[in-house]
Amino acid sequence: MTDRHPLVIAIDGPASSGKSSVGAAVAARLGYRFLDTGLLYRAVTWLALQRAIDPADGPAVAALVAEVDLVPDDRGRLTRVFVDGREVATEIQTAAVERRVPEVARQPVVRAALLPRQRAYAEGGGIVLAGRDIGTVVLPAADRKIWLDASTEARAARRARERGHAPGSPAAERILADLRRRDATDTGRAAAPARPAPDASIVVTDSLDFEQTVEAVLAIVHAAAPAGEGSR
Repeated sequence: MTDRHPLVIAIDGPASSGKSSVGAAVAARLGYRFLDTGLLYRAVTWLALQRAIDPADGPAVAALVAEVDLVPDDRGRLTRVFVDGREVATEIQTAAVERRVPEVARQPVVRAALLPRQRAYAEGGGIVLAGRDIGTVVLPAADRKIWLDASTEARAARRARERGHAPGSPAAERILADLRRRDATDTGRAAAPARPAPDASIVVTDSLDFEQTVEAVLAIVHAAAPAGEGSR
């Protein structure tokens, strides 16, 4: 990077838009750290389930935030998840946790409890953060804001391929229905609804492969123009 200071880059988007994998690749190209903020929500959801706490009980779940931490791996990615001092990065990646995360994410008190943690990780810059409200709520002054978008059908098809499900199969149809429900929850919640920041660059990925998407994001990062004048 030739910038005078290391940037803070926000990459937001709906579920399965590729923001985490693209964000990690962009961070690697730039020599930056990377944070998928969804890991924090997964971790507190997992811990709530472990403690037999209702994920919809916002205050009780928010009280668990202090027990969760993310530690960088050898490439600077904040992917090592610790809960109460124990690494649980694999354990939080289950279908049971995935189903309950939306209940946790829509609790204003939980989002408020996680906000200072996310901002602390970004201090000093030189980081790419992926989420749904980074550019609007977590870091509205981020140096670059990108919203990765794709149709629900395209996102569902990608997830189905990743899981080895044939197009049109019952499993693929369930993925599509789940994404539609998740989109409705994320965009309709009262606390920090998922939406692009007014000055975000929108990258529509329906017709782009992974490498093309990474290149489109990097072009925005390197551009001298303000964030809102990127790829559409």
